[in-house]
Amino acid sequence: MSSSTAEGNASTATPPPHEVENCRGVLRVYSDGSIWRSEKPSFEMAVQDDGSVLWKDVVFDAKHGLQLRLYKPAKPSSSKLPIFYYIHGGGFCIGSRTWPNCQNYCFKLASQLQAVIISPDYRLAPENRLPAAIEDGYLALKWLQAEAAAREEPDAWLTDVADFSRVFVSGDSAGGNIAHNLAVRLGVDSPELAPVRVRGYVYLAPFFGGTVRTKFEAEGPKDAFLNIELIDRFWRLSIPEGENCDDPIVNPFGPKSPNLESMDLSPILVIVGGSDLLRDRAEEYASQLKKWGKKIEYVEFEVQQHGFFTINPDSQPAQHLMLIINKFIQHYSL
Repeated sequence: MSSSTAEGNASTATPPPHEVENCRGVLRVYSDGSIWRSEKPSFEMAVQDDGSVLWKDVVFDAKHGLQLRLYKPAKPSSSKLPIFYYIHGGGFCIGSRTWPNCQNYCFKLASQLQAVIISPDYRLAPENRLPAAIEDGYLALKWLQAEAAAREEPDAWLTDVADFSRVFVSGDSAGGNIAHNLAVRLGVDSPELAPVRVRGYVYLAPFFGGTVRTKFEAEGPKDAFLNIELIDRFWRLSIPEGENCDDPIVNPFGPKSPNLESMDLSPILVIVGGSDLLRDRAEEYASQLKKWGKKIEYVEFEVQQHGFFTINPDSQPAQHLMLIINKFIQHYSL
């Protein structure tokens, strides 16, 4: 081979793929479109399973291989317990019901709320962009409806203790966004899920967005646990192709979003940390819905970062949050 031919081949050789997106070291997207996911979670912590809460996994969507994790107190305080969904966060791109931070928080929820906890997985982006995660959240509720209506071979592990007329749907970050979209889809008391009745929704630092930055997104701490670069990265990887952050799934008040003022919605509790860059959007959401006469409560935890309740579930703010959630459940279970 002549030197000129060798040089020509070298100049036309395809360069190796390089990393273009990295989400907390557990998701990497490369220039050729390939994706790498770590088998380890981004949160390294021990699972705190002391046997006081029983749990098991169940497939709720065989087509997509999706499972949910059920939890219940080993010694429940009453014969029938409310059901509390906890939908994990991760910017629609990372996270799992199996991650220790998620599992430890569900142990706390089951024990301190004296409730059956349902923690579903959902398809993640960028392999599965929105609205896939929203649809999976809906299917996790339809699964519960099927269990509640089962006449043949009901799952006694669940049905013996669960009160299907007292269901609450919560979500953390991206999970909070899913909870919002479910609240809008199902309306007050979720009639299409009968005999399941959703009494209320709890948004834990809901992951909302928009094409225009809020003041705190623009001026908030650059070293925030959920910083603006990561927020932008999550949206780039998860919003529907051809859309932007004013998509109705992302922005509840976007130009194409449904008119929430005219909708009948179940009661909503919105929680956010005072140092969370998502704070302004959560506050605007609660303020606007309150102005429209909706049953909505807003609680802001001063100086707390995004995800403070799962990062340190034994902290005083996290314990206070548990009392607020418990009060919300008790109030709307009547």
